[in-house]
Amino acid sequence: MTKPRTRIQARNSKAILDAALEVFSSQGFRGATLDQIAEVAGLSKPNLLYYFPSKEAVHVALLGQLLKTWLDPLRAINPAGDPKTEIISYVRRKLELSRDFPRESRLFANEILQGAPRLLGVIEGDLKPLVDEKAAVLSRWMDEGKIARLPPVHLLFSIWSMTQHYADFDVQVRAVLGPGHDPFTEAGDFLNGLFEKLLTP
Repeated sequence: MTKPRTRIQARNSKAILDAALEVFSSQGFRGATLDQIAEVAGLSKPNLLYYFPSKEAVHVALLGQLLKTWLDPLRAINPAGDPKTEIISYVRRKLELSRDFPRESRLFANEILQGAPRLLGVIEGDLKPLVDEKAAVLSRWMDEGKIARLPPVHLLFSIWSMTQHYADFDVQVRAVLGPGHDPFTEAGDFLNGLFEKLLTP
């Protein structure tokens, strides 16, 4: 039986993961070192290694934590709720994650672009079953005539791409829109109208 972590252990583990986000976001996985992460966390390298045995272990723990955050809104889709309301609320929550956690989104995207070498098992183990479950809910709503018939998994893909774009390509979005624009407010209004029309049978 695993002993619960003490308050100090929980605090140090969080400090390491927070530092790892900063270092991996700025240096990339290859450029990041345990020495850099330890320095940003305010810990010695041996102390860091007490919690995580390698740079890969820190990266996997960080990405696993991020994946849970990304999946929480998908888990929150209520099969008993109003279909259009549930889907549009999901779109809103995903856009809010892109607004509030841009570094995390880019870190996750970079891992995927590299072929998910450190996260593929987690994706196959956690993400795929959840997507299959929610795709079945979407298919049922379509069969009942409550929303337009669309490929359910590709509907989810489109939501991910249209919301995470605003985090992963933030510089491009702001450069194209120009000054005086709030990308996330405008995107929220646009996506709300788009999916309202798209989902109508």
